[in-house]
Amino acid sequence: MEKLLDNVKMIFAVCIILFSTVSKAETVTIAAASDLRFALDILVEQFKSQQGSTNNSQNIRVIYGSSGKLSTQILAGAPFDIFFSADRRFTETLFKAGKTADSGTHFADGRLVIWSTQHDVRSLSLSELTNPLYERIAIAQPSHAPYGQRAKEALIATGNWLQIKDKIVFGENIAQTAQFANSGAVDIAIIALSLVNKAAENPEFAKGTYSLIDKTSHQPLQQTYVLTNDGEQKTTAKEFISFLNSKTAKHILQSYGFELPADGQTTPSHDVDELRE
Repeated sequence: MEKLLDNVKMIFAVCIILFSTVSKAETVTIAAASDLRFALDILVEQFKSQQGSTNNSQNIRVIYGSSGKLSTQILAGAPFDIFFSADRRFTETLFKAGKTADSGTHFADGRLVIWSTQHDVRSLSLSELTNPLYERIAIAQPSHAPYGQRAKEALIATGNWLQIKDKIVFGENIAQTAQFANSGAVDIAIIALSLVNKAAENPEFAKGTYSLIDKTSHQPLQQTYVLTNDGEQKTTAKEFISFLNSKTAKHILQSYGFELPADGQTTPSHDVDELRE
């Protein structure tokens, strides 16, 4: 009887420990621009692997969308802990509104490509999009998607925006824009290199071809991340941000076509005091 009681006490103690561990587990919610759809999934997976598979504080979920719409949700009180934007102005706006501790950190630059599943576009330039062969061209909505804004800038720079604007189909974000081309709904999509650079690993993009757009034809796509006020209170969120400065994380980003800052270091987007003025 005494041995049975000892066993019961042991089981009870283990249950208390397990309950305590689970109750302390943090759920970190990341809001991220759609151009990070593949790269960020790998970054999260690698982070968890390095932290150890028994770490119960690794509950990380990622929600993808356009930078503008995600930042609007954060302004409205959405409980995100980390925000990844494809344009630094959105993280700066959140800081000015008092939603984050700083204005965000510039960690990489994105690149635009012309992409198609219907045509071989490996040598196609933006100036050739006026060709009647290309009846429908998709870009992300410029009003809230940085890649759409930069696509429009590039088309204006080449002087053919007015000629092709009636052929333009707008996607809610860069991922939906890619889906339009993937489904054959449009002839051409102007999307993120990060979605197609490792096409062999993502069957939905394997059948397409792409050509890189000259980055001097538009403003930079400065990728930034920032901890929200909620995220500042979470250890796992801070650890994940630290992981982004590792060689492993930088290698993953580069493998998907992101370009690192010239000095290889992540840098604050703007001086905090400057933005407070």
